[in-house]
Amino acid sequence: MLFFLLGPVHRLFGYITVRIGLAASMAFLLALLLGPATIRWLQKRQIGQVIRDDGPETHFVKEGTPTMGGILIIASILLPSLLWANLKVPYVQMVIVIMVIFGAIGLWDDLLKVIWKNPRGVRGPVKFVLEVAVVLAVMIYIVLFDTGYTTHVSFPFWKRYTAVDLGWAYPLFAAAVIVGASNAVNLTDGLDGLAIFPTAVCAGTYMLFAYIVGRADWSAYLFLPHIRNVGEVSVICGAMVGAGLGFLWFNAYPAQVFMGDVGSLSLGGALGAVAVFTKQEFTLLIAGGLFVMEAASVILQVASFKLSGRRIFKMAPIHHHFEKMGWAEPKVIVRFWILSFLFAMLALGTLKVR
Repeated sequence: MLFFLLGPVHRLFGYITVRIGLAASMAFLLALLLGPATIRWLQKRQIGQVIRDDGPETHFVKEGTPTMGGILIIASILLPSLLWANLKVPYVQMVIVIMVIFGAIGLWDDLLKVIWKNPRGVRGPVKFVLEVAVVLAVMIYIVLFDTGYTTHVSFPFWKRYTAVDLGWAYPLFAAAVIVGASNAVNLTDGLDGLAIFPTAVCAGTYMLFAYIVGRADWSAYLFLPHIRNVGEVSVICGAMVGAGLGFLWFNAYPAQVFMGDVGSLSLGGALGAVAVFTKQEFTLLIAGGLFVMEAASVILQVASFKLSGRRIFKMAPIHHHFEKMGWAEPKVIVRFWILSFLFAMLALGTLKVR
């Protein structure tokens, strides 16, 4: 909105870099200012975290801590994005659509668990079908109506830009990326601040990718696919970084509020969507390496138990495994944060290792 109002007045506001900074700053301040009121509102309505009986013993003190703080994150991302991003760009529209709808699915899940005391929440198959349906609708819209977007997939570390055309299978591939990212972030959200900081780091990484891919000169120099106007998505990524750091102010150990599924599903879905629209789908496996590690630990644990009756880890996701080994929660959190930062650096390294 402000992009259209102020752009004609002063060309400074036409620069994406300026609007990234404004969106990030506004998102951070919104999360910081609205955080205390949001926590009080959740406490007043007794919207508290439910702790699993089979979880680490140290987690029972967290019972009743306000949850569903993802509402604060979404609001802090949404308002700056609507004000500073070019809303005429389809990629901006669709990232927002995926973030909001995935957040709504997560909200439904949280309400079932916390308000209506249904420990199962939304059934897994129902959640999966809804998420896939949303992504397929978005991708079909993008492929059909945006002539600048292709169904090609590119790969990191290649010396020259090489792409494989998936054709009509591409929406299914995109659904796997976005839904997978959403649920991987959801699995990571098990300790205070564990998911939100890596999410902010990953969003910052893709903020750079979106800006570069959106510029014909930089993308050509770095042998990356050029997607016209996708640079506007970097404004949303900037807002995600600001909102994530603002939420971390209250979510850091010991947490005053948890994001809940409404936060983790929406943030993961938005990250996956940005990766798809910037044609950096496989790079997400590197930048989001911590999320991949968490999701893989659950998959391996389930597969091993079903096939052999044995567990690989003391408890999955893997952050609980280290807790069971005797690591203090803050130690697990900070070490995993370090890993997330290193994964992001490795992802950025793919820009030149070609």
